[in-house]
Amino acid sequence: MPVFTRFRQPPTPADEPHEEDTPDEAPEGREPDEPHEPDVVEPEDPGEAVEAAPAAEPAARTAGPSDAPRPARRATWRTWRTWRTRHPRAALVLRRTTTVLAAVLVLGALLLPNTLVALEPNRFARIPAEAVIAAVLLLCLPRAARRVAAALFGLGLGVLTVLNLLDMGFTEYLGRGFNVVLDWGLLDDAQAYVADSMGGAAAAWAAVGAVVLVLLVLVVMALAAVRLGELLAAHRERAARGALTAATVWMTCVALGVQTFGVPVATRSASGALEAQAHRVVDTLRDEAAFAKEAKADRFGATPGAQLVPDLRGKDMVFTFIESYGRSAIEDPVTAPGVGRTLDAGTKALAAKGFRAKSGWLTSATYGGSSWLGHSTFLSGLWVDNQQRYRTVTAGDHLTLTKAFRETGEWDTVGVMPGVQKAWPEAEWHGLDKVYDAFDLGYRGPKFSWSTMPDQYALEAFQRLEHGRKRDRPLMAEVILTSSHQPWAPLPRMVGWDEVGDGSVYDGIEASGVEASDIIADSTRSKEEYGKSVAYSVTSLTQWLERYGTDDTVLVFLGDHQPLARVSGDGASRDVPVSVVAKDPKVLDAIDDWNWTEGLKPAEDAPVWRMSSFRDRFLTAYGSTPHPTGE
Repeated sequence: MPVFTRFRQPPTPADEPHEEDTPDEAPEGREPDEPHEPDVVEPEDPGEAVEAAPAAEPAARTAGPSDAPRPARRATWRTWRTWRTRHPRAALVLRRTTTVLAAVLVLGALLLPNTLVALEPNRFARIPAEAVIAAVLLLCLPRAARRVAAALFGLGLGVLTVLNLLDMGFTEYLGRGFNVVLDWGLLDDAQAYVADSMGGAAAAWAAVGAVVLVLLVLVVMALAAVRLGELLAAHRERAARGALTAATVWMTCVALGVQTFGVPVATRSASGALEAQAHRVVDTLRDEAAFAKEAKADRFGATPGAQLVPDLRGKDMVFTFIESYGRSAIEDPVTAPGVGRTLDAGTKALAAKGFRAKSGWLTSATYGGSSWLGHSTFLSGLWVDNQQRYRTVTAGDHLTLTKAFRETGEWDTVGVMPGVQKAWPEAEWHGLDKVYDAFDLGYRGPKFSWSTMPDQYALEAFQRLEHGRKRDRPLMAEVILTSSHQPWAPLPRMVGWDEVGDGSVYDGIEASGVEASDIIADSTRSKEEYGKSVAYSVTSLTQWLERYGTDDTVLVFLGDHQPLARVSGDGASRDVPVSVVAKDPKVLDAIDDWNWTEGLKPAEDAPVWRMSSFRDRFLTAYGSTPHPTGE
C-alpha cells in the first residue's frame, strides 16, 4: 500500500506566531480564528491519508492541563476541514446560514417588546442603538477580550429575552410586568396550577421544558454574539464603515423623528427595557419600607371590641369571595347575557324569601390571579398588590374585617377554604378560630380542574358543619368559592341539594365535562365557559341563601379579581362586583348613602371604590368607633 509523506522544517522560535501578532483579518477561504492544522496530502485511495509530520515544539514548552483537549480539538477541526474541502458549496451555505441566524437572533432580542400586544412585524424594522454601540466596542477589543465581551453581551441579551417573555406572560395573566424581586415564588404557584389543572406529569414536563428553554436561549444567544463578533473582526474595515454609517443614520432618524410603519426607525428599546426593570427593582425596595410604615397606622387598630360593629350584633355574617368574578362577567357581550340572567333570577328568588340586596363596584389590587392579594386588600383596608406587601401585612397585627368580629367576643369565626391544600398560618391574621380546608370538608368526589370541589358542595358542607348547627353565639364566616377558577373546564353543574351527599354524585358530571386543553387556547370558548362558571358559582350561593338563610343572616359577596386578559380583554378595568344581602331592612338602610344599585347586579354607573376602602366604610356604617394606632 503506497504511503505519501511530506517533510517540513520545524519553525524557529523567531518564526513561531504569537497571539498578539496574529491578524484578525482571516485569509480568504478560511473562517475567522480557525486553527491552522498541518496539511494533509490526499492519497489516490480516498480511504487512507498520512498527516504530515507535526512541527517540533520548542524545547522550553512543557505540557500543561490546557493541552489535554488539543487532540480532540484537532480531530474536530480536521473533520470539519475535510468535509468543507469535499463540499465547499454546502460549507459556504452553512456558514452564511449560521451567520444570518446569529444576526436574526441578536437583532430580534434587541428589538423584542415585552408585551404580546406590541409583538408586531413593524417592531423589528428598526435600528437598535445597542447593536451599533456593541459593534464599535467589539471592533476596538483584542481577540481574547472581544470573545469574552461578545459572550457576555449575548448572555445579557438572553437574560433580557427571558425577562421580556416573562413580562408577556405576567401581563397576559396578571395585568402587570414581571417583578424580579418578588415574583419568583409565583412560578411555583404556576407549576402547581398546571399540576392541578392538567396533571403532575404535564407540570413536570412543563417545568423541565421551561428550564431547558431558558438555558438554550442563554447559550444560543452567547454563541450568536460571539459568531457576529468574529465576523466583524474578520472584516474589520468594512465593519467599521458599516458601524459609522449605522450610527449616522440612527442619529439622523432621531433628529428628524423618522418613522416606518408607525414606529420610530431609531430605537433603544433593549436598554429601555433594562432601565425599566432596574426602576422596578428600586421602586420595590423603596415600597417595602414605606408599606411597612403604612401597615402600622390603623384607623381602628386600638378600637375596643365593644365598639366594633355594634349594629350587627346577633347577625350571622358571611363574607364570600367568588373566584375571578369580575366586571367583564357582567358587561362582556359573550358572558353578560348568561350571567345577567343569573343575577336577575337570583335577585327575584331572594326577594321572594324576603331578602334585599345592594351592589356596587370595587377596584381590585390584583388581576387575573393571585387571589390572596384581593382577599387581603378587602379585609385589611390596605392596598396589597404584591407578594412582599402580602408577607408584610400578614406578619403584623393589622386589624382585618373578619378579625374585628372575633375581637368583639360576640361571634364564633370560621373559614371555609376548599382551595387550601397545605398549612395556612394566615388563619390567625384573618381572625379565624377554625378553618376547614380541602381535606376537612368530607368531599369524596372528583376534582374539577384546579378546583378541589364544586361550590355547591362546599356551601352544603358549610351548612352541615357550621351554619346549620345550634350555637350560643352568632357566626362570622369567610367562604372562598373556587369553581370559577381558570381554566373553566370541566365545570360542575347544579344538582338537587339533597343529592349532594359526599360528592360522589359529581363523578359522571366531571367525566363528561369539557377538557381544559379544548378551550385553553380559544378565547371565545374560554369566555363562554368562564361565564358558565360564574353563573354556577352565583347560583350556588344564592340558592344556599334561599334554602338556609334566616332573618339574621347577612351575606357580603364579591369577586376577588378580573379573569385573565384572554377573557376580560386587553385594557380591561380591575373592577369587581360586590353585594350586600340581608332580610333585616336596617342592614341595608345603614348603607343608603353608598348609593349602590338595588339588586345583585350593579349598574354600569354605580360607584367604584378602591377595594382597600371597603373595610373602613363597612366598619363605620355599622357603628364602629375609630381609635387609630401607629400614626
